Amino acid sequence: MDQDRWTEGNMVSGEQRREAKEDAKAWKLLENTLTASLQEQRRSRRWGIFFKTLTFVYLFVALLLISPFGKMGAATSVGPHTAVIEVRGVIADQEEASADNLVGALREAFEDENTKGVVLRINSPGGSPVQSGYVYDEIKRLRALHPDIKLYAVITDLGASGAYYIASAADDIYADKASLVGSIGVTAASFGFVGTMEKLGVERRTYTAGEHKAFLDPFQPEKPEEKAFWQQVLNTTHQQFIDSVKAGRGDRLKESPDLFSGLVWSGEQALELGLIDGLSSTSAVARDVVGAEELVDFTRQESPLQRFTRQLGASMGAELATRAGLDGPQLR
Repeated sequence: MDQDRWTEGNMVSGEQRREAKEDAKAWKLLENTLTASLQEQRRSRRWGIFFKTLTFVYLFVALLLISPFGKMGAATSVGPHTAVIEVRGVIADQEEASADNLVGALREAFEDENTKGVVLRINSPGGSPVQSGYVYDEIKRLRALHPDIKLYAVITDLGASGAYYIASAADDIYADKASLVGSIGVTAASFGFVGTMEKLGVERRTYTAGEHKAFLDPFQPEKPEEKAFWQQVLNTTHQQFIDSVKAGRGDRLKESPDLFSGLVWSGEQALELGLIDGLSSTSAVARDVVGAEELVDFTRQESPLQRFTRQLGASMGAELATRAGLDGPQLR
């Protein structure tokens, strides 16, 4: 009897121990689960703080870039100096070498009391005749308004077409012996897709009010009278270009049947033709011609945010227009 009770007691004690062990395992598992949950919450909180901080820094930098304090490249007057303005890339609206940027920089340079001379440092294939004309006219106005400040154009790699249009307004033009100068002409390029569309079985349907409203449509056959009209527009623009160059260069230009044909010359050849006045560089002109070796950059600089917005928006539309043949004449 006593033995049975002892055996039964041992069985109960063994079951209790097993239950205690299972309870301990369960509590341990629960503890681990809660610990992991707390750690995950802490980790999520830390990442949340990190991303919030990153967003704040991004917004702060963006606001700084578009604010007046974020404008980079502003010229600082440092005593007698030569003002330098860069003409880089295609001359077109919403581009770095737009008339707004160049005219604004020119005005600031001429109005600075310590400016002894202005240098346009040119490396451009040309672009819009309208933008080039705006800059040309402003240079003429500023030269008349400030006769004691001379403006010089210095062509580095390339000063062609619309870029030379601008340069011809300067008092003197300089270039390197290997620079490419000239290309006094006008171009308007497009494509004709009529034959391709016929092969593909695609029909072009255009509805207009006005007999010649769609005369530049690359998907319609070219009409002789519209081609002649467009050539007249190009000839008129070319003559405006020629007249401006002659007015700017005067009797320094040499007689040559190819001078206004659209050809481009090296710096040495351009010197012989009277397209430039000498072979030199920006620093040499500042030192030897202006007499103020200190260079101060007055070029208008756009912020990275402005550049990104422009490239994403306006430039995309302009490029699509160019590809479709819908843009106007170009001085290139």
